Amino acid sequence: MRTIATLLLSAGLVASASQTLAGPKEDLEKFRAYFEQKFPGMQLDDFGNGAYALDASKRLQWESMEEFPPYEEFVDKGREIWEKPFKNGKSFADCFGKDPSKVRVRYPHWDSKTQQVVTLEGDINKCLKENGEKPFKWKKGPIAWLSAFFGYEARGQKINVKIPDDPKALEAYEKGKHFFYAKRGQLNMACADCHVKYAGHFIRGNLLSPALGHVTHFPVYRAKWAKKSKNGDGLGTLHRRYGGCNKQVRARPFKAQSEEYRDLEFFHQYMSNGLTINAPGYRE
Repeated sequence: MRTIATLLLSAGLVASASQTLAGPKEDLEKFRAYFEQKFPGMQLDDFGNGAYALDASKRLQWESMEEFPPYEEFVDKGREIWEKPFKNGKSFADCFGKDPSKVRVRYPHWDSKTQQVVTLEGDINKCLKENGEKPFKWKKGPIAWLSAFFGYEARGQKINVKIPDDPKALEAYEKGKHFFYAKRGQLNMACADCHVKYAGHFIRGNLLSPALGHVTHFPVYRAKWAKKSKNGDGLGTLHRRYGGCNKQVRARPFKAQSEEYRDLEFFHQYMSNGLTINAPGYRE
């Protein structure tokens, strides 16, 4: 059986030691081509529907759920947070601009001043701190509600992450790429094992989704998370999911909004450039 590294080398997604590392643009072209060949006939935006684009019966169940989506009330809560002024009289609009539909598409991005990847959730809490407000917890609750509201307002727009020609920005991108393909944990698995090599295969009754399109629907409402919540709130951020995936392969997760996860998001989101934002989404 071919290893994941061999598989990706044959697809041109990972360079060997004797090769020059491909740039982000070349990575994106090869990444997309790999999935288009793996799932011929699938429209590009369908990848944003994850496993529901691969299985007809699951898609019917999902479409039925989306008629009365369980995340709707939490999007409304996010709208309330957006509209509520801070104690100093300002609001999130003073940080993000008056049009909430223009927010989601700006993230993540590279900040040349701080020399780091900036995420939407990171700027939400930055805005709160700068206005004398208590920051939200990183993985769920109000931060996910507001992020879901931004995602909902941005529906129909295209993901368009830019990797500037800056050595430090490229380094962050490469770190995120390495994280995605590196094996970890007691199960010795990489993100790419499940969502590149075995995308479209079943594991314990779950259909593994393609990595292409993963980020279009975050924050996501998961039935699994809702069952553990006292108020049925199943919304969670992308970094919450990263931590959960690390735990599933029995690796110690990094903290949400750590440099490791922000760099991973930089790479992960860039790989879905050109796909339509359809956040928030529902998943099992």
